[in-house]
Amino acid sequence: MKVDARQAGRVLAAPGAMRAILLHGDDHGLIRERAAEAVRAVAGSLDDPFRVAILDREAHDRLEEEATALSLIGGRRAVWVREATDGLHAALGRLLPGKAGRGAAGSAGRPPEEEALIVIEAGALPSRAKLRALVEAAPEAAAIACYPEEGRALEGSIARMLEAERVRIEPDALAWLASRLGADRAAGRGEVEKLALYAEPGGRLTLEDVQAVTGDAAGASLEDAAFAATAGDRAAADLAIERALAEGSSPVALARVLLSHLHRLRQTRLLADAGTAPSEAMARLRPPVFFKRTAQFGRALGLWSAAGLFEAAVETSRLELACKQTGAPDQVLARRHIAMLAGRAAAGQRRA
Repeated sequence: MKVDARQAGRVLAAPGAMRAILLHGDDHGLIRERAAEAVRAVAGSLDDPFRVAILDREAHDRLEEEATALSLIGGRRAVWVREATDGLHAALGRLLPGKAGRGAAGSAGRPPEEEALIVIEAGALPSRAKLRALVEAAPEAAAIACYPEEGRALEGSIARMLEAERVRIEPDALAWLASRLGADRAAGRGEVEKLALYAEPGGRLTLEDVQAVTGDAAGASLEDAAFAATAGDRAAADLAIERALAEGSSPVALARVLLSHLHRLRQTRLLADAGTAPSEAMARLRPPVFFKRTAQFGRALGLWSAAGLFEAAVETSRLELACKQTGAPDQVLARRHIAMLAGRAAAGQRRA
């Protein structure tokens, strides 16, 4: 069956008689985290060789053997399959109950809750993929899509991670942290664990605490450059890009930060053009604009048209490609691009 994000936690924490769990999508860190949670739920740990079998790509042919093996010390086993592809479709199909009952590879006579739980990590699988279709159609199997979280979903995950460590976080600190972590779940969990160690059990994290501990100065400088440039503040934009380059940021990273910022500005501009109040349009963004940047964001929104923002995004994509060329003067190109955006904004240029 297909399990949505709201039910995923319950299924992973208590698989019950579930025979297989397929984790697929673009967020590899979240896939690994959820796979570990499911394995731990049935086997008690991740490193018990008697109850956990880990099958990397070269060991996929052992799936049926491992899935039907008995635990030597009792308790339910977990078979953890990594880098799965449609090539596992036939073997998994023989392990799941079908119209003719459990196949030759099955374990007839054993209660379902005593059979090994097969936890499968896959990448992005289209809906027509055989492996995904098989699991979604089987009532004793669960398919869980794992995509990068954002907005309230990401804030909720961060809060739950900290709550598990008995650490509280203030709302403005939570919003700021969610806006900084991005889509890399593994890196995000590392930052949250670092914050939990800093706060200690029973502690409370303020915005100042979070900013001091995460300390991504280079990333902050890139955002400073993007916000200042689109708001027409040439001096602040120049200062921010110089600081970012000095701190080790690459021009390609600048281009990506700019593209994200321009996309969010254009999304808000289109809503405003359709009749939504600018403040309400900004409030709909996920993740929301960090409160200390709302004034700059609102200023930029008044200086750019949707068409102008689209053109700026196209030119920023060209900047990224140019910076990737061998021997390209990428830092010069980045400085010139920031100056160009700041100049357009300062002139209040609105391109139709």
